[in-house]
Amino acid sequence: MSTKRAELRALQDRAPELEAALEQAPEVRDFRAAISVPGTVSLIAECKRQSPGAGPIRPALEPAELTRSYENSGAAALSVLTDQEYFGGSNLDLVEIRGATAIPVLRKDFTLDSLHVIEARGVGADAVLLIVRILSDDALRGLLRHAEALGMHALVETHDAYDLERAMAAGAKIIGINNRDLATFTTDLEMTLRLVEQITGDAVVVSESGIRDAADVARLGQVGVDAVLVGETLLRAADPGAAAAELSRVARVERVHA
Repeated sequence: MSTKRAELRALQDRAPELEAALEQAPEVRDFRAAISVPGTVSLIAECKRQSPGAGPIRPALEPAELTRSYENSGAAALSVLTDQEYFGGSNLDLVEIRGATAIPVLRKDFTLDSLHVIEARGVGADAVLLIVRILSDDALRGLLRHAEALGMHALVETHDAYDLERAMAAGAKIIGINNRDLATFTTDLEMTLRLVEQITGDAVVVSESGIRDAADVARLGQVGVDAVLVGETLLRAADPGAAAAELSRVARVERVHA
């Protein structure tokens, strides 16, 4: 996080510029509605070039072309990595992708401060990622409220039962369950299957990481998962659009809200 905090200090000098960019930002698209279609597991298709765990994935991707193939294949929303240091992305990727699609776009980055939320909205993001593990309770609640004040949604990412408790206590409306073990980088869908039973209220549930085929999506759909966020499986495919089509609109059962 030292890299991100250094970037944040530099961003603070641009605060007036970031605030001014809000005036020119495109209208917000409803991310939550897009990924919570009754009876269907929605696909959030990801755009990224690399990752710390997997290394280079699709370094030469063309953002607009990839976006159009995802949308034409039934993706409900897009996830765009904008972190440069670890994922090889940028805000320019998000701007290009947002302009090439009609579906909502999630800015996936390490959101630590309200300036990051303002920056995301200014470049056209419809939603931001909030990782419970790297935020205090006060910061998590504050960033949720700030995103909502700008008309955005937040995907609140959890990795275990304790994260999940904190996300629900903060009032998260979209809860992501990441199936990746942060210590070993291995993935296991059982993480979602265990934690989804503990979610109370009507939060939208997104399963992240380790989703490889339609059978995985169907398995998650059987426990009421609303959406899946898939990156590497699509990006390593010879035809990401065709791969996305296989994972789109898989049937799901409705989760019983406690």
